[in-house]
Amino acid sequence: MKVFSATDIGQKRKMNQDYIFTSQEPIGNLPNLFIVADGMGGHNAGDFASRYGVSVMVETVRRDKNFNPVKIMRNAMEAANREVLEQSREDPAMAGMGTTMVACTLVGGYAYVANVGDSRLYLANDTMTQISQDHSLIAEMVRLGELTPEEGRNHPDKNIITRAIGTADTVQVDFFDFRLNQDDQILMCSDGLSNMVEDARMFEILKDDSIEDKSEALIQEANANGGKDNIAVIVIRPYA
Repeated sequence: MKVFSATDIGQKRKMNQDYIFTSQEPIGNLPNLFIVADGMGGHNAGDFASRYGVSVMVETVRRDKNFNPVKIMRNAMEAANREVLEQSREDPAMAGMGTTMVACTLVGGYAYVANVGDSRLYLANDTMTQISQDHSLIAEMVRLGELTPEEGRNHPDKNIITRAIGTADTVQVDFFDFRLNQDDQILMCSDGLSNMVEDARMFEILKDDSIEDKSEALIQEANANGGKDNIAVIVIRPYA
């Protein structure tokens, strides 16, 4: 397995509220774990929400006695939701904070994915497929046929999310799984990448074997296109 990961503040923001975690070594009963989180909230609240949410998730996974990866990730994201919400209620400076979170673990030839918010996981092989579903107002309108995908991509309200870690007493986590094949690549990212780089261009970069660190190449592309948000990227080559 090869893993490339990086975050970048981008060209417009004064603080990086994106956070990533990668471990190719076991965390509790998971053989590996990869997380992208994109925090939201004023001052340093978004930065705290993403970092703290990920730390709670990792520690919950470490202590979980289950062996089912879906149960483990569900428990961990629900714990992160409770802890981030509690912090936001205790500290007025943190009120209203939250974070997106997409997590992945590779177990026995399968990838298991958990998602809340609009950070994404893609599978790239012969094609590029978004596995996760965005929990956002505009994504829901696209799914209902009220907007075309192109209209949704350029809509001024595209950053309004409908689900996040730490914003309500309970959180609904989406789960996905797929079988891994020899040439697969997995891309996990915040919307600072997906809003700035077209899927087709991301696919070109992932398929370019001359690029060693594809996470850095993707970040450079997002910044070249304006870098309007923080950028977080994890690229996994399961069988490299």
